[in-house]
Amino acid sequence: MNDIKRRTVLQMMTAAPVAAAMTWTAAEAQQAHQHAETATAAAVKTGAPYKPKFFNAHEWATVRMLVDIIIPRDERSGSATDVGVPEFMDFIMNDQHGRQTAMRGGLAWIDYECEKRFDKRFIDCTDADRKALLDDIAWPQRGAPEMSQGIAFFNSFRDLTATGFWTTKVGMQDLHYMGNTFVPEWKGCPDEVLKKLGIADA
Repeated sequence: MNDIKRRTVLQMMTAAPVAAAMTWTAAEAQQAHQHAETATAAAVKTGAPYKPKFFNAHEWATVRMLVDIIIPRDERSGSATDVGVPEFMDFIMNDQHGRQTAMRGGLAWIDYECEKRFDKRFIDCTDADRKALLDDIAWPQRGAPEMSQGIAFFNSFRDLTATGFWTTKVGMQDLHYMGNTFVPEWKGCPDEVLKKLGIADA
C-alpha cells in the first residue's frame, strides 16, 4: 500500500471517534435485524446471494470473515454469519451516513496493517497471520500506542458483532435468556447461582 493510501486510511480513521460512530440503540438494532431478515429471505427466494447495499465486495468478504472469527460456530449455536450479522451490519451502516467513515476506515486500516506486515490483505493472509494481527488489537490495556486506531476500531467492531448476534433468537438461546417470561412468585436468586457468584446467602 503506497503513501497516498496510507494517508487516506489515517484520515478516515481520525475523521470521527470510532466508538461513538459504531454505537447503536436497541431500537436501531431491532430495525436493522428486521430489514436484514426481509432482504435475506427475498434473496433466498430468488436463489441469488444477498447483495450488500453499503459494503463493497472486498469489504463484505472481510466483514464476513471478521465476524466469524469473533463468534465462530460451536456446539451451542451457529456462527455470526449463520444468524445474519453481516446483513445486520450492512443495513445498520447503510442508514447511518455519519457512521460510515469509521467502518470503512477501520476495514481499510486492517488491510493496510496486513499489507505492511505480510504483503497481503486480511482475507488473503494465513490464519496464523490474521490471529497475530488481531491479538495486537483485541486488548486495549495491552495494545501499543501506535496501534490505537486499530484497537479502537476492532473493539467497536467486536461490540457491534456481539450486538448483532445476541439480539437474534439464536443468540438469546445461546445466552439462555429468560426474559419476557411471567413469574407468578419470586423466590429469590437460586442457591446454585449465589454459590457461583461467590455470594453468601444472608
